[in-house]
Amino acid sequence: MSLLITDIGELTTNDPELGILRDAAIVVGERVEWVGPAAQAPAADERLDVRGAAVLPGFVDSHSHLVFAGDRAPEFAARMAGQPYTGGGIRTTVAATREASDERLRANVARLVGEALRQGTTTIEIKSGYGLSTLDEARSLRIAAEFTDEVTFLGAHVKPADSPDGYVDLVTGPMLAACAPYAGWVDVFCERGAFDVAESRRVLQAGIAAGLKPRIHANQLTMGGGVQLAVELDCASADHCTHLSDADVDALAGSNTVATLLPGAEFSTRAPYPDARRLLAAGATVALASDCNPGSSYTSSMPFCIALAVRDMLLTPTEAVWAATAGGARALRRPDLGHLGIGASADLIVLDAPSHLHLAYRPGVPLIRSVVRKGTLQSLCVAEGHLPHTSGPHQPESPHKGVLS
Repeated sequence: MSLLITDIGELTTNDPELGILRDAAIVVGERVEWVGPAAQAPAADERLDVRGAAVLPGFVDSHSHLVFAGDRAPEFAARMAGQPYTGGGIRTTVAATREASDERLRANVARLVGEALRQGTTTIEIKSGYGLSTLDEARSLRIAAEFTDEVTFLGAHVKPADSPDGYVDLVTGPMLAACAPYAGWVDVFCERGAFDVAESRRVLQAGIAAGLKPRIHANQLTMGGGVQLAVELDCASADHCTHLSDADVDALAGSNTVATLLPGAEFSTRAPYPDARRLLAAGATVALASDCNPGSSYTSSMPFCIALAVRDMLLTPTEAVWAATAGGARALRRPDLGHLGIGASADLIVLDAPSHLHLAYRPGVPLIRSVVRKGTLQSLCVAEGHLPHTSGPHQPESPHKGVLS
C-alpha cells in the first residue's frame, strides 16, 4: 500500500542539508517513493491531508538505556540540592534490575519505547549495562532486541561492587560470547571510576573481533582519552563529549566518528553543557540523543533535547533538528534513516505546527500530531502495560484508521 501525504506547509527532507520544500507532498510505501510539489503529486492507494502542517524525518535516538528496574528520584532530588553526580548510582539500578523478572523489564522497555514513539522517535538504540553479570546482560539484550534492531552490549558500564577484580576478563570473554548473538554494537564507559583507556581498548577490540561495531561513552565527567580512543578504533560515535581538549575536537573533525551530545544528562546533573558550536566550527559531525536512563537523564523526549540544545548548547533550531535526525542516523551508520530522500525508510512525523522551528520555540508542548514508520501510520494511544506499535518483530503494524481521506 502506498500513502500520499499532501498539503505539507514545510517538508524537511535533510536531502541535502535541511532540504526544505514548501507546499509539498510525499508518497511512501515502506520507503520514500516520491517527493515534490503537492500540485504534482502522483496518485497513491491512500491519502493523508496534513492541512499545512510541518513534516520532517522521525527522530533517531542513538543513545538510550531502557532495560532497567527501580527508581532513582531521590538521587535526582539530592543533586538538585547540591550533591554532585559521580555515576555511582548505576549500581543501585543494577541491584534492582537483577531482581526484576523478564516480564517487568519488558514492560518497562515497552512503556519507554511508547513514550519515545509518541514524541516522534522512530528509531531508538537500546543498551544493556544494568545487569553486569553474564546472565543479566544477556537477558537485557534479548529483551532489547524485541523492540529495536539497534542493540548495544554495554557490559562495561561500571565494575560491579560484588566482583570488580577480573571483570574486564569476564566482559571480554564469557559475557561477550553470551551477549554478542543479541547485539550489533559494543560500548564502554571510558571514565574515571569506570574503565580506563587500556581497559576500554580491550573491551572494544574484543567486541570488534566478535563482529560487533564500536561506540563509546567518552569524556563525560573529566578530560580523558575516550575521544582519542574512539577515533583510533573508528567508533561510530563518541557519546557525551562534555570535556574536550583542542586535540579531541580536531580528532573528531578529521574522523568518521560522530560526537553524540546528550543534553538531558547535563540538565539532570547540572553539569556544564558540551560546546556544540566549537565542534561544528571545527567541522565535526554532531548528533543529539536522549540518553534515557533512570539516573542521569530520565527523559525519552527528543523534542526536549532539541530545546535544550538550542537554549543551552547554542545550536540553531535547524542545526538541532538535523542533529536529532540525520545526525543520529550517522551515529548509527544508517544511511537509510534520518532523511526523506527517495529510497529512505519512510519514517516521518507530522507536527501540530507550521515549521520545525516550533520544536525549540514551544518547549514542553506536545507537538507531534502523527508518526509514520516504514510507511504505516502508528497508533499513539498506547495503554500502559501494552506493547506499542514500534520496531519489535512480534508487533503488528497499526492500520490507517480514522485519519485518511
